[in-house]
Amino acid sequence: MSQYLHKSHNVSVLLYHLVFPAKYRRAVFDKGVDRALADVCQEIEKRYQIHFLEVGTDEDHVHFLVQSVPTYSVTQVVRLIKSLSAREVFKKCPHVKKQLWGGEFWTDGHFASTVGKHGSEAMISTYVKNQGKSYTKLHEDHQLKLL
Repeated sequence: MSQYLHKSHNVSVLLYHLVFPAKYRRAVFDKGVDRALADVCQEIEKRYQIHFLEVGTDEDHVHFLVQSVPTYSVTQVVRLIKSLSAREVFKKCPHVKKQLWGGEFWTDGHFASTVGKHGSEAMISTYVKNQGKSYTKLHEDHQLKLL
């Protein structure tokens, strides 16, 4: 479960849904690859401020639900996960390298989306649009009374 991350001058909850396809969309995810991926995710959590809330594999791609800190951009999080996981999977599962003849584990691209902890895009949009309206209404009423 995500949690509020408290730093000296800020509090954040940054959640990302990331999807990485395997190179050539090859069906390379089996129990051994899943285990290697889980191990590397645990190591990443220990060394970096990235927390894996969920990891789900399909035959040819992986979905991650991760929480990070504002110091890491989404691109940095993606690059970090892709590079470390590829190296470990190739080391622990050499049969995968044979299936991916180019020597790369992930495709160049990825999918990334932010995930809201407290609401949908429509709800937040309405909230932001209505900011200051009660203040404006109070201010207008006060000015009418003064005139």
